Amino acid sequence: MSTNTSALRVEEVSISFGGLRALSNVYLEIAKNEVVGLIGPNGAGKTTLFNALCGLVKPDTGSFFLEGEKRDFPRTDNLVDLNIARTLQGVGLFPELTVLENVMVGAQHLAQTGLISAALGRNTKDENRIRDRARVALDRVYAGTLANRRANTLSYPDTKRVAIARALVSEPKILMLDEPAGGLGTHDIEWLNSLIHNLSSQMSVLLVEHHMDVVMNVCSKLYVLNFGEVIASGSAESVRRDPAVIAAYLGTGA
Repeated sequence: MSTNTSALRVEEVSISFGGLRALSNVYLEIAKNEVVGLIGPNGAGKTTLFNALCGLVKPDTGSFFLEGEKRDFPRTDNLVDLNIARTLQGVGLFPELTVLENVMVGAQHLAQTGLISAALGRNTKDENRIRDRARVALDRVYAGTLANRRANTLSYPDTKRVAIARALVSEPKILMLDEPAGGLGTHDIEWLNSLIHNLSSQMSVLLVEHHMDVVMNVCSKLYVLNFGEVIASGSAESVRRDPAVIAAYLGTGA
């Protein structure tokens, strides 16, 4: 059931690839300032749904609502206009650029006005404004001291921080995180949990994640996919006890 505080909602989303039904009548809703987790076994359809929400896959059927208003499903080139940002599972930094330049590339006006040269220091008209926003984003993920490092010199956990900062620089209302805890150790996961909690006071967060300690710590609501269908949704604790979820994903030891 939808709410008046819904930031994003999709209904009856179905997607097929050839003869394979990847998603079937999926419903998902994210309230304002809510952290929602999307979980399920490999091949359940999580990435397909994630990609549909950010324009990489076009659904066969379904409805998309942003702040209660029905819209077309997004295209990748209008995500910024819709105040949606996402990270990539593979981080996707430009290795030869500095950390600051990588974050500047994510500034919203770069995509709209072609100011990619500003991120590279070749256009001074908007460079200072974009640079300031990038520094603020880096400070939010506690990576300000990395600004002048080249991306290919960073540790893997630090590349995760920079990737999140690059998504935050556009000041989104909805942040989509694709397996943010992947490859992180205990200390960095604690940092990530704290960051997500802090961000939720300013935006809604949707994350696809296999690391159940993160999911149970930060998410107020979970959706569980299996074979392209939502088999359970609700609070983390209620989902954790759901027999269908235990059988399909968490295992009897959960």
